[in-house]
Order: sequence, then C-alpha cells, then structure tokens
Amino acid sequence: MSGAVFIGVGANINPEANILKAVQLLGRQVKLLDSSFFYRSKAAGKEDQPDFINGVLKITTEINPGELKFDVLRKIEAQLGRVRTKDKNAPRPIDLDILLYGGVVKLEEQIRIPDPHIQTYDFVYVPLLELEPELVLPDSKQKLKALVEIDKSCHKLVKMVEFSALVKERCGL
Repeated sequence: MSGAVFIGVGANINPEANILKAVQLLGRQVKLLDSSFFYRSKAAGKEDQPDFINGVLKITTEINPGELKFDVLRKIEAQLGRVRTKDKNAPRPIDLDILLYGGVVKLEEQIRIPDPHIQTYDFVYVPLLELEPELVLPDSKQKLKALVEIDKSCHKLVKMVEFSALVKERCGL
C-alpha cells in the first residue's frame, strides 16, 4: 500500500453510539492511526431529518480498496443496521466511505477513489485537512486546501470536542 487511507465516518441515527462502535469494529481489522475531530451539521440534501455527526479516520491496511469497501466497511454498516435505499440522503445509523487510499486513483462504477465528494462537503474536507493540512489529491495533483473555502464553511459545523476525545480514548488513538 502506498500512503495512508482516510475513511469518512458519519451517522444521524443514534450517531454517537454508532460511530463509536463502528470505529471500534474497524480497529479490529485495520490499524487506526488517528481521528479528526467529529462535527455536528445539518443533513445534506434533507434538512428535515436529525443532524449528522461526521469525522475522518486515518488508517493503514494491506486490504485492497475493493475488499476494504465491500468486505469491511459495508459489513460494519450492515452490522450496525444500515440498509441502503435509492435515497442517497436517507437517515442512517452509520456511513463509512473510503475518501483516499494512498495515491490510488480508481474510477469505476462501484468504487471511486478519491471520493468525488471530498471538495463538496465541509464535513468531509474540514476534518480531512485537520489530519493532513498539506494534502495533495492524487487525481488532480492539487492541494485540497487550495480547492475549498474553509473559512466560509466552518461556521455551519459544530466541533464536538468531548465526543472526539471519547472516540480517541476508547479506540486507542
């Protein structure tokens, strides 16, 4: 594997318990290196549902991207009650996404790396930049911080300091 892997973590159904459990389950299968702060924000696309809590994990693994997505992340989601529907903005107990996998660029129907939403959502790029302030995207070779307007977006995110510390403590980060 070349470089660290970054996993987006989010939930808006019993989010604190489900995120903590998901990180613990993931830590049994990969090496957890670090965690960003977690943030509370309005649900993207559907603001008539509970707020989401989102953050990013930095991990290392020898598991290839396809197996990581389908054999590890999707299985953890299913274990925590995630049922995928056609509604991509539906409430969910957990959402685990590969944001970056080292320098890998993979654009297939079932798996896209880097995640195409990295630059779109502040709840993805803000925590990602906390972990890697000088992050260069492997597809465009551009620095992420040059592509996003952090100052304008952060006011919508509520940093969850105590919960973030709890995740780090309970998961050995």
